Amino acid sequence: MLIKILNRISQKYASKWFVLLFDLCIVIGAFFIAYLIRFNFKFDFSLKILFEQIPYVAVAATISFISVGSYKGVVRFTGFKDIVNIVIGANILATILIFFTFLSRKISVVDSLFNISGSIVYIHLLLNILFLIGSKLFIKSVYNYIKQDLDSISNVLIFGAGSSGMLTYDAIVNDTKNTLQVVGFIDDDDRKIGKKIDLVKVYSLSTIDEKFIEKNKVEDVIISIQNIDPTRLLQITGNLFNLGLKVKIVPPVQNWIDGDLSVGQIKEVKIEDLLGRDPINIKNPDLEEQYDNKVILITGAAGSIGSEICRKVSLYNYKKLILVDNAESALYDIQQEFRQEGLTKIDAIVADVRNKTRIDQIFNQYKPKVVFHAAAYKHVPLMENNPFEAVSVNIGGTKNVADISVKHSVDKFVLISTDKAVNPTNVMGATKRIAELYVTCLKGKGHTKFITTRFGNVLGSNGSVIPLFKKQIEKGGPLTVTHKEITRYFMTIPEACQLVLEAAAMGNGGEIFVFDMGEPIKIFNLATNMIILSGLRYPEDIDIKITGLRPGEKIYEELLADGENTKKTYHEKIMIAKSRRVDIEFVEKEINKLSNINTLIQPLEIVSAIKSLIPEYISNNSTFEVLDENKIK
Repeated sequence: MLIKILNRISQKYASKWFVLLFDLCIVIGAFFIAYLIRFNFKFDFSLKILFEQIPYVAVAATISFISVGSYKGVVRFTGFKDIVNIVIGANILATILIFFTFLSRKISVVDSLFNISGSIVYIHLLLNILFLIGSKLFIKSVYNYIKQDLDSISNVLIFGAGSSGMLTYDAIVNDTKNTLQVVGFIDDDDRKIGKKIDLVKVYSLSTIDEKFIEKNKVEDVIISIQNIDPTRLLQITGNLFNLGLKVKIVPPVQNWIDGDLSVGQIKEVKIEDLLGRDPINIKNPDLEEQYDNKVILITGAAGSIGSEICRKVSLYNYKKLILVDNAESALYDIQQEFRQEGLTKIDAIVADVRNKTRIDQIFNQYKPKVVFHAAAYKHVPLMENNPFEAVSVNIGGTKNVADISVKHSVDKFVLISTDKAVNPTNVMGATKRIAELYVTCLKGKGHTKFITTRFGNVLGSNGSVIPLFKKQIEKGGPLTVTHKEITRYFMTIPEACQLVLEAAAMGNGGEIFVFDMGEPIKIFNLATNMIILSGLRYPEDIDIKITGLRPGEKIYEELLADGENTKKTYHEKIMIAKSRRVDIEFVEKEINKLSNINTLIQPLEIVSAIKSLIPEYISNNSTFEVLDENKIK
């Protein structure tokens, strides 16, 4: 019953007039105490004059507080600006009293109620500041104490005792709805260790052990360091997770809402925070002009990359957005997502890029000016066992959409490629490389500018190991890794799609854009990091099983093929691969042959045709290695 009453009281706000009356009572009380202090706590003064002066002081105080609006503040949220307002109001009051005292003495009215001793005025000023601020902070503390008593409180540590850490601390302290209580700071700076910030002690990471956690009942650690090195972040999270703590992170300043941090923005550490490189941000105002009032068509629009491109493009002032995919359910989901957001200039079309007539009908109906071709088969082991499908979609489908783009004078065609197309060791990568070659051959054959974007693995995509690892962790493991030394380049889906949009704006036709993706990451390390991020331990809680390389899989991926190098663009993270010359007539002839293959042709014969076109394609851990014996010799 008491808890319900306190909770109901805590949800109500005091009237501003009640706050003004409360402040006036404090001022009057302080005035009486000022008299006592002036006369050494003896009643050697006229009580009659004191009582006559009280209404005058109250009126002056009312004028002062109304002029600064200090009574309008919500007491439970009293902050620095409220305190400044109180100080200004108290000084205005003192100025009024001094002015009228000077005036009354000037006209020789010594016994006037306006004639107050200067020492009393100054004592009263100090007492007002002390009592008014003290009372507000006391009420705020009592309110917070009641709220904490009613709610379940979590003790947290803040890693970072710098400016970002202080802003995080203020955000937690000033948010009365949060259930967090900061019990300490952690910092690497030896000069701060042992000192206190707002009575909260600063500790070194080495002192945070199981005994400390148990004593202080710590549950979470909030990392509040701007631009923290991912390697250092991984070290910190590893130590903290081993202690059974949950780890959260403060987002970059540019992501704060209106420049202010709120407790709701503090999120748990994600795997992309541990990529081992700084996130790539691209800001190009020219993008708005590129997509302004344009009909934009996206193939593979229901996939992880295609759908994110759709979301990015939907932020611009496009004329019409056409989503093409043959996956009915996934296409329906992205269509409903846009409808719920109130976007109406979007059409979702179920179609297969292998059906040239159907794609031509779509182009003829909507007349797109920008095409993003993301439709492709991308699972390496599946395509190794189904080379016909890989050829028909990755080569034939790309050829269809590219040819039709030329026919309908599309402005720009952007091909979404992969790092697996570089010195391929599998069917999937080889077919994507042929798709790259085909769009390169179309340069200058019409109005359309053909642009290729080539990047590595994408965190969270349908083909990524991340969803697989998450499912395996949920089932209790083990996590499966094909080889302990296998490495891959990684980026987030938004980063990858931003690159695609930037390439479309930057490209003049014929370029292959590659990304400076930092250092490649070992999949084994990625697996251990995900176990740690789940609050578990490797190998005690979840083990990692080495299963051996899959058909067509290679240990290391590359972003540039043999004979390729790069040249810089205006963005430091984006480069153009300077490709070696190709025999366009021969390539087109061979691609046309491949595009016309049928299901009766044996896989070995199909792969042999691919290898004749891509001499650098050497199979790895595959049944097609037999075709490379002469090459190796």
